Amino acid sequence: MQYRQILRCGSLVEAPSRIEPCLPEAYPESLANVVADLVSASATLGGRLHSRTAASLADLVRVMNCYYSNLIEGHNTRPRDIERALANDLDTDDARRDLQIEARAHIRVQKDVDALCAQGNFGEPASADRIRWLHREFYEGASPRMLNVSHPRGDYALVPGEFRCEPLHDVTVGRHQPPSSNCVSDFMHYFEQRYRFLPLGTSARIVAMAAAHHRLNYIHPFPDGNGRVSRLLSHSMALQSGIGAHGLWSISRGLARGLQDASEYKRMLDDADSPRRGDLDGRGNLSLEALIDFVTWFCRIALDQVTFMAKLFDLEALEDRLRRYVEQTLGMDESAAVLATVVLRRGELPRGEASSVIGRPERTARVVLSKLVAAQFLVSETPKGAVRLHFTSESADVLFPRLFAGQLTNN
Repeated sequence: MQYRQILRCGSLVEAPSRIEPCLPEAYPESLANVVADLVSASATLGGRLHSRTAASLADLVRVMNCYYSNLIEGHNTRPRDIERALANDLDTDDARRDLQIEARAHIRVQKDVDALCAQGNFGEPASADRIRWLHREFYEGASPRMLNVSHPRGDYALVPGEFRCEPLHDVTVGRHQPPSSNCVSDFMHYFEQRYRFLPLGTSARIVAMAAAHHRLNYIHPFPDGNGRVSRLLSHSMALQSGIGAHGLWSISRGLARGLQDASEYKRMLDDADSPRRGDLDGRGNLSLEALIDFVTWFCRIALDQVTFMAKLFDLEALEDRLRRYVEQTLGMDESAAVLATVVLRRGELPRGEASSVIGRPERTARVVLSKLVAAQFLVSETPKGAVRLHFTSESADVLFPRLFAGQLTNN
């Protein structure tokens, strides 16, 4: 059944049912199995880490998520430049500074998403209001140059948080013609109803997360920024599906790298745009078979990333790498390595306990502690406060090999 058309405001526009099927009515065994494996794997990710250590790692994962999301957009903003942006150390070059501002905004929004989801205050992730909020927050602080949208009929300024609504906003994305701008609001209202999380169980939420990722990109509700918003939306849906593991894995890394090669994401999105392929291919306008393929691939990407991060964050293996990093990279003695591993296990350590932990005199312990603080491997909220680990992209090169690997340019 091809999508029907309706007369609205005196003009012929597409009906929102054009995005059907939104969800598969039944799951093939292959999809059901990968969803079950994803639930199981995410439940154990970081399970042995202290909550404060996990929170420090989640900060690093946000940088990683931003890095790979930028790569998907063709922007190679180095992790160290992202961290400089977080410290308000911005480049003097306009183009590089804009990328830093963009990266900083991405991390700020994701941190807000994480906090709201942890508090149970995020609400319906697929609601039009929440999606507009993601877009508006992402572009907060953007320069006029960053808000400029090029169009064959004339450039215009993007309005953060506003859906496409003018004829000038009509776009073509590759081979795909998204809905006309004058009916995007209707499509997004339909999207909101079809992807409501409240009535869904865990498995259905995971499937909805993957399907909604494609359908949001299919609608292309904003003049620009749709890819980033869709990945932030998927992140929030993963958290609300119970597979987010407190922010210890990133869907963007998987989408940027693929299972076999970096071109998969673009190819799978394009394939899921396919119209219905015959009487045995569902009952909607789009291909049910292609949707199931996309959902299965997306869930396999998620499982691959959860499994990868679980190996990196295994407590014993992480302790071994941490010792080597302190002794070989930082050039400190065994006492410093012991102190760092204790902080890893405990989450934080009062400064006064350093002496008993390493079995050395208090003065010696203060020296060891001060060296780790000077290297910014240990940090504290106040000069005399308890110390905790601080993971950066620089330490990640040794502690978490392949976390930021790959200079991807073909997506």
